[in-house]
Amino acid sequence: MKIELCPNCGSDRNIKSGIVNNRQRYKCKQCNYFFSVNKIGKKIDDYYVNKSLQLYLEGLTYREIERILGVSHVSVMNWVKKYNIKRPTNTNYHPTYKILNAVELGKYFANSENIKGAGAVVTELGDKFMLIKWERFKD
Repeated sequence: MKIELCPNCGSDRNIKSGIVNNRQRYKCKQCNYFFSVNKIGKKIDDYYVNKSLQLYLEGLTYREIERILGVSHVSVMNWVKKYNIKRPTNTNYHPTYKILNAVELGKYFANSENIKGAGAVVTELGDKFMLIKWERFKD
């Protein structure tokens, strides 16, 4: 059982004093102050928010980002709305992506045919790397 500290005097001498708006209410026995403790929701690490927005800007869909990072596509959609992210529109290119370890990434770039006529960006994902490549649509 976690002991709540009084926000008024900092004392840990408090008792439960009912429930208000589905939250436990407490009364401090030292200063007679009533208080409730805010519900602490699940917070996602800023790393995943930044990485999700970066991948979105690189052209990946919400569901692709969900599969890669393991965060809900709805969360990604909400972050895009919250931070007012606008993806550049260019229909002449489409992104493809691969998840590679360091050795595979080195071998991939050693072959110049892999990146000929395309743009690429590499971003780290934990102990692996994601290679995002843009290729022109073939007419």
